[in-house]
Amino acid sequence: MAEQQNEKQQKQKPEPDVNQLLKVRREKLAELQASGRDPFRITKYDVTVHSTDVKEQYESFEGKEVSIAGRMMSKRVMGKASFCHIQDLKGTIQCYVTRDDLGEEAYKEFKRMDIGDIVGIKGFVFTTKMGEISIHTKELTLLSKSLQILPEKYHGLTNTDMRYRQRYVDLIMNEEVRKTFVMRSRIISSIRRYLDSLGFLEVETPMLVSNAGGAAARPFETHYNALDEDVKLRISLELYLKRLIVGGMERVYEIGRVFRNEGLDTRHNPEFTLMELYQAYTDYYGMMDLTEQMFRHVAQEVCGTTTIPYAEVEIDLGKPFRRLTMIDAIREYAGIDFNEILTTEEAKKLADEKEIHYEDRHVRGDIINLFFEEFVEDKLIQPTFIMDHPVEVSPLTKRKPDHPEQVERFELFIYGREMCNAYSELNDPIDQRARFAQQDANAAAGDAEAEHTDEDFLNALEIGMPPTGGIGYGIDRLVMLLTNSPAIRDVLLFPTMKSLS
Repeated sequence: MAEQQNEKQQKQKPEPDVNQLLKVRREKLAELQASGRDPFRITKYDVTVHSTDVKEQYESFEGKEVSIAGRMMSKRVMGKASFCHIQDLKGTIQCYVTRDDLGEEAYKEFKRMDIGDIVGIKGFVFTTKMGEISIHTKELTLLSKSLQILPEKYHGLTNTDMRYRQRYVDLIMNEEVRKTFVMRSRIISSIRRYLDSLGFLEVETPMLVSNAGGAAARPFETHYNALDEDVKLRISLELYLKRLIVGGMERVYEIGRVFRNEGLDTRHNPEFTLMELYQAYTDYYGMMDLTEQMFRHVAQEVCGTTTIPYAEVEIDLGKPFRRLTMIDAIREYAGIDFNEILTTEEAKKLADEKEIHYEDRHVRGDIINLFFEEFVEDKLIQPTFIMDHPVEVSPLTKRKPDHPEQVERFELFIYGREMCNAYSELNDPIDQRARFAQQDANAAAGDAEAEHTDEDFLNALEIGMPPTGGIGYGIDRLVMLLTNSPAIRDVLLFPTMKSLS
């Protein structure tokens, strides 16, 4: 009975007045400022070590003086002695704080500090009677006053929308989120090191362009006031990087933001990070070898293994990636052989039977691609290169000499998702002009994602581009894979969100 009354009293306990709590924090700050102890006037603090370093290398630090800084995440005051936990970039460590060590006034100031305040702590490393590695505090400095209230410790920040909008709070409250973005940085660094070791040069190309080409996507448009010209945000890095191949820079890559005016879902964000590379004197087979080796290398270096858990499966990056033509893949997974369907009329009839939507302008090659997307794509769980795409959906790709209706192109699929797109690059300016003309016609017919003729790029091809292999990698999807993240927003620090106003 008493237990039931206690539960009832707890349920009836009033919620704290948030406005009053915020008011108290500002009053504490005003008191500090009035007494000449304004934390916002402090400009630096010398940090000698991070929390996890102390724990992982305890034998080296035991009994030695260290200096750490971070956010106070908990505080337990017990008369003359107290404990608090400080969180920094690498983790959290307990600190033991006493009145005898700090002095009467400094200890009072510590007791008035709030969860969320940023502090610097100097002291020596020891282990408590409970066996927890800690810092015995000798000096404590308030470095920044938190005027807002963090989410409740044990529940963290769980509202998904708020997590994305206030990523700074998400990073504070959710350790796994911090680990994801630390790993993202390491993945990109690993890619750079790998390509640099192969002799690739990292370059930069324009973001504001007059002709947004290199991919099938609707661009964002803006206006250049100084030039009084309308321009677009780039949707790809391709056409400028291939200009550099023309200029004799035989191996180039760029990691940068691109912008596509499209929808938002678990795999798409209107601005995302793309890495494209181009290598002279190789083809799409060379790009397959490079891709497989790079994925394996980055996984091993960053994750310590080539067997990657993702959702409910394990992705094996250690064994050779499967290689399958698009037509063979459709035959395997849908039981349809497009080698026996040779005309657009036959292809459209089959699409009608299978209820595959297509547009009037579509021809056989477009419909092959639609069948692949409908029946095959989501079945490709383990790493698979899908090769030899129709020429109609590949306007920048070299034709296969023995099958001119196909091109030397592949896409890598893992867990049913396209991870990269690669070609033997089209370097024939006459063929490229004809392909652009078809894209212009598609645009005139209502295709908002069609490319347009780029005269300067055609001029570069006429100067002469060597046989070249090129590839584009979606960095965000690779990070999703290696961090076991279900949605692209989970690996973007600041994903696109609809304005609250």
